[in-house]
Amino acid sequence: MQIQRKSYFEIDRIYFFTATIHQWLPLLSSKENKELIVNYLKDLSARGFIKVYSFVIMPTHIHFIWKQLQKNGKETPQGSFLKYTAHEFLKILNQNGTSKLYEVNAANKKHEIWQRDSLSIEIPGKGFAKQKINYIHFNPVSGKWNLAKDYLDYYFSSAQFYETGVDRFGFLNNIFYED
Repeated sequence: MQIQRKSYFEIDRIYFFTATIHQWLPLLSSKENKELIVNYLKDLSARGFIKVYSFVIMPTHIHFIWKQLQKNGKETPQGSFLKYTAHEFLKILNQNGTSKLYEVNAANKKHEIWQRDSLSIEIPGKGFAKQKINYIHFNPVSGKWNLAKDYLDYYFSSAQFYETGVDRFGFLNNIFYED
């Protein structure tokens, strides 16, 4: 089976999604910035735009397994997520005087929070889902990261949910119970 890399998605299909902060800057290092992401995922989920199966928030990037259920007005939930979080992060960066790090020379924008190369790969089955969930959950303790001693100890991840069944974020769904 050939896995297709896409920068777009189709409604009601499950995707592995990755987005990276501009120039891999560690914007997502702070608890407050991670919580901004978690809170918006919770909001989009509560309003019926997305279903989140797995996630991790790293200092420079995010990984999700999610299903986008319907458009948010004219925008896709992915577009809403990237746009909203970018605007909120820019407010924070302007307040603390670091927005210059995210300046770009582009005709349509002055700053870039998320790099333009976000990735969506459709999840074709449970085996591929398990592989991607393991990748997501072990990301904080792999390679250079060492963000926790054990992958289950990294707070901004769905790893504990899959281990205990307890959803401390209020938006997680177990992909293995999906039809």
